Amino acid sequence: MEYILIITVAIVIFSLIFDFINGFHDTANAVATAVSTRALTPKTAIFLAAIMNFIGALTFTGVAGTITKDIVDPFKLQNGLVVVLAAILAAIVWNLVTWYYGIPSSSSHALIGSIAGAAIASQGSFAVLHYEGFIKIIIVLLVSPVIAFMVGFIIYSIVKVVFKNANLTKTNRNFRFFQIFTASLQSFSHGTNDAQKSMGIITLALIVANVQTSGVEPQLWVKVSCAAAMGLGTAVGGWKIIKTVGGNIMKIRPANGAAADLSSALTIFVASSLHFPLSTTHVVSSSILGVGSSNRIKGVKWNTAQRMIVTWVITLPISALLAALVYFVLNIVI
Repeated sequence: MEYILIITVAIVIFSLIFDFINGFHDTANAVATAVSTRALTPKTAIFLAAIMNFIGALTFTGVAGTITKDIVDPFKLQNGLVVVLAAILAAIVWNLVTWYYGIPSSSSHALIGSIAGAAIASQGSFAVLHYEGFIKIIIVLLVSPVIAFMVGFIIYSIVKVVFKNANLTKTNRNFRFFQIFTASLQSFSHGTNDAQKSMGIITLALIVANVQTSGVEPQLWVKVSCAAAMGLGTAVGGWKIIKTVGGNIMKIRPANGAAADLSSALTIFVASSLHFPLSTTHVVSSSILGVGSSNRIKGVKWNTAQRMIVTWVITLPISALLAALVYFVLNIVI
């Protein structure tokens, strides 16, 4: 019993650390465009993002349920606590590595890949995966950037038509003001999806440890803890990734910055409403690419986009292999 309690507490602590890291790793998603266009100062943008992330994290819980039950069956998971601990540790390591190098990789890919990798290592078979749910998650992860790109392209195409004859100076000023709203919306939507993943991990651990015996709904203390960790992490900020997302994809102006924020927020909201976890990093970057392509294809720095895509592709398998390795090490040590 003491052994179970220690590992469960460790999972809770590391899950909150993951949420904290996720907050500063993905801060750029919410504030990069607003900072790049000087609609908000960096400090104001980070503070706004932290508050809205916290509120968003408390508003939705459907994604948490998906993480808890749709990758593996928590009620049938063998050596489940070690699996969950290995998964969260591997996801943290990958997030820190990509943050250090300023690569806007996906925390969602890292966590989902890690859960799958650790579970497969424990079972010695792919049969441990909940195939229907897992494949559904993977499809959404792959399709959501494409949707975000298309939404960004369409929204900015509409903006160009509507404001074709508008005064540029006045339009930029109005769009900077509008970006305060879109940055807030973006941060709120980020909280509705990303913070749910740690809630799902903690709930998964509580079920495996027989602490939570009915349902997959996160308990209140889990919701508040994860929301607070995400908000604090966001307050720390992630300036290396802000530089990549905010300036290395395209030159962002107030109008296309607002369009990109609105596009990604809408995509994330739809996914959260349908209980689908997705990568906010993918969605935001793809929205900017869509807006940039609508504005001027040659103005998009496709080399940066290519580097992002490579990172997106390798994150899932690398995090799965890393989690499997961590699982084997923990199995020897514990």
